[in-house]
Amino acid sequence: MRKERVVVGLDVGTTKVVAIVGNIVNGSIEVIGMGKAESHGLEKGVVVDIGRTITSIRKAVEEAENMADVKIESVYVGIAGKHITSINNSGTVSINRPDRIITEDDVRRVVDTAQAIQIPPESEMIHIIPRQYIVDGQDWITDPVGMTGTRLEVDVHIVTGAITAVHNLVRCVESLGIGIRQIVLEPIASSLAVLSSAEKELGVVLMDIGGGTTDISVFRGGDIWFSKVIPIAGEHITNDITVGLQTPIEEAELVKKQHGTALVDSVGEDEKIEVATIGGDEKKTVSKKKLAKIIEPRVEELLDLAMQEVEDAGYRDLIPAGLVLTGGTSLLNGITEFAAQRYDLPVRRGKIPQGIHGLRDIVESPIYATAIGLLRYAVETKDFKKPEYHDRKRSSGSGSGSGITRKLIAWLNRFFRG
Repeated sequence: MRKERVVVGLDVGTTKVVAIVGNIVNGSIEVIGMGKAESHGLEKGVVVDIGRTITSIRKAVEEAENMADVKIESVYVGIAGKHITSINNSGTVSINRPDRIITEDDVRRVVDTAQAIQIPPESEMIHIIPRQYIVDGQDWITDPVGMTGTRLEVDVHIVTGAITAVHNLVRCVESLGIGIRQIVLEPIASSLAVLSSAEKELGVVLMDIGGGTTDISVFRGGDIWFSKVIPIAGEHITNDITVGLQTPIEEAELVKKQHGTALVDSVGEDEKIEVATIGGDEKKTVSKKKLAKIIEPRVEELLDLAMQEVEDAGYRDLIPAGLVLTGGTSLLNGITEFAAQRYDLPVRRGKIPQGIHGLRDIVESPIYATAIGLLRYAVETKDFKKPEYHDRKRSSGSGSGSGITRKLIAWLNRFFRG
């Protein structure tokens, strides 16, 4: 097995850390190893305790190494958290040469122009994703190189994150002697794993509902148009169960997974469950409907907050393909049905796509969508052949992504369009 053919996705979440090792075979991904560990040291997607975060990452990486029988030397890392923001912008350049043929340098110039915006000094750019190019008024061009024109425009989606949050995550990974190939926004990674090209073309919302954060992204016309991370997710449901049933947090999480539902009306009045009590080994009997009455309002609040972000951004009426839910909380019983009834939209739970082989049965759960998406990001952008994260920072001269090559831009464009 050649070293350059192995890629690793590392999802460092609030409740879990997942490392998935993939072997690239003829453009498809063969999963050869997976490691998972409880996450300690993060709050709402942001590192708050470096030592505990390093320990969690180490456990997941070592488990993946043992299963795959490889030494993990570099990874693609997902990032989320309430510090993540996004903005859409455009840029324009003139083509003044006599032949008027657009070159790679012209594409690089116009993208540099589009990303020349003021961002807070405590932030840095994580992604600059071209949505479309426009040549002399002709729009929806994915790769203008070789075309003839006098005016080249580009619309881009720019994702930024707090420098401190990004660098703390980088430090945790690199302290283990592991290089970072690329930092990837988790909603983007998840979308690569679970959305179809038809959904992205028609208009769809992806909600990755994890433990500490919910990642929201809107796709339309094959491109990403909006991304947002909100600091409310599955942990909030668990905390409410802890208070409402007066049970330990670990028991609340277990009860949520085994007996929880987002649909109160689906539970009979006589259905009972047993839960542990706080501070003792005794069990007590509670109504399953009482559990549902705790869960449903919190699910309603979570989904409403996410959909409000979509509406505030102006995309509520532009998503005929509906909602795709992924992440661990998407496994909650009844959540897709609840969302479909509340918003009168098609709703489905994200599934790992075709082209994933090997240990597919182990990683096909929505909780692994981000890690699988990181592998697909590497493959589809051919990014596993590029220099590592810090080498790119040095070669670009800044952390804002000004060194992005035209080929990477084109690959991103082609992939988001399916």
